[in-house]
Amino acid sequence: MFETWGPLLGGMILLIAGGDLLVRGAVKLATRLGVSPLVIGLTLVGFGTSTPELVTSVQAGLSGAPGIAYGNVVGSNIANVLLIGGVAALLFPVAMSSTALKRDGGVMIATALVFVLVALFLPAGRLVGAVFVAALAGYLWLAFRQESAGNAGHGAAADKQSALEGAAPGFGRGGGGAGALLIALAGLALVVFGGRFLVSGAVSLAEGLGISEAVIGLTVVAVGTSLPELVTSIIAGLKRQGEVAFGNIVGSNIYNVLGISGATALIAPGPVPDQIARFDAPLMLAVTMLLVALAATGLRISRAEGALLLAGYAGYVWWIWP
Repeated sequence: MFETWGPLLGGMILLIAGGDLLVRGAVKLATRLGVSPLVIGLTLVGFGTSTPELVTSVQAGLSGAPGIAYGNVVGSNIANVLLIGGVAALLFPVAMSSTALKRDGGVMIATALVFVLVALFLPAGRLVGAVFVAALAGYLWLAFRQESAGNAGHGAAADKQSALEGAAPGFGRGGGGAGALLIALAGLALVVFGGRFLVSGAVSLAEGLGISEAVIGLTVVAVGTSLPELVTSIIAGLKRQGEVAFGNIVGSNIYNVLGISGATALIAPGPVPDQIARFDAPLMLAVTMLLVALAATGLRISRAEGALLLAGYAGYVWWIWP
């Protein structure tokens, strides 16, 4: 049992701890170099909770395990909506502004739709990866302009930053340049080794249970790499910062599709597995639209709707697990 689950759980621990150190060190170093706090927040801090997904998907792609690579992206987005959104709403009804819902909810749906179309009709090659990464850069640039203007309300990228800083007060502050660099390098080493352990453990688990790598990627790996989003959204919910919890989910889903699947396609191009392309990716689009629809009714997600989301996630795992 340990031989099967040990590397998987160890990899998750290394990934989460290493991702935290990497982003803390990078933020401190950027601060010392005089980078704008808003730029740091929308990029380095915003990517903080998405580091485990990024490293795992790229490592899986390089290891020839596309089921884990893209299952992690799609499964994480489904878990963000159904599992994390459900838990956050059960703790305290999730509210949001109409501006954030229209702007960022629309972007989240659009990115999910584009991913489905690519998965069904195009190979996830380097051109697709470059377009996805460029689209994320464009989204962050627009977010920077809107946040700088201060007249459009907070967007999902800023809420993702706020969620992480709310979970770890003082995130990335203080410290010298040399110490910050060492922290970042230590975090990088941990996430690289953690990603390798997690991918090898996931492959071994799939072989040991006699099920597809895609199912493991969509469930065990996706939930494991989404733990930072779960923690930050729960803390935001307990602080009654429902808008931040919602923005954290939306921002994470946008980062996952554009940044993580884009980076995976750039570094390890290859087709999205047929099972994911034909069922799980369209389901990701459907639950994304459901989240926005629920949020649009009164600009909040109630506890009853949160219970519905959680039940939906339980049903999804039951359906795909052999």
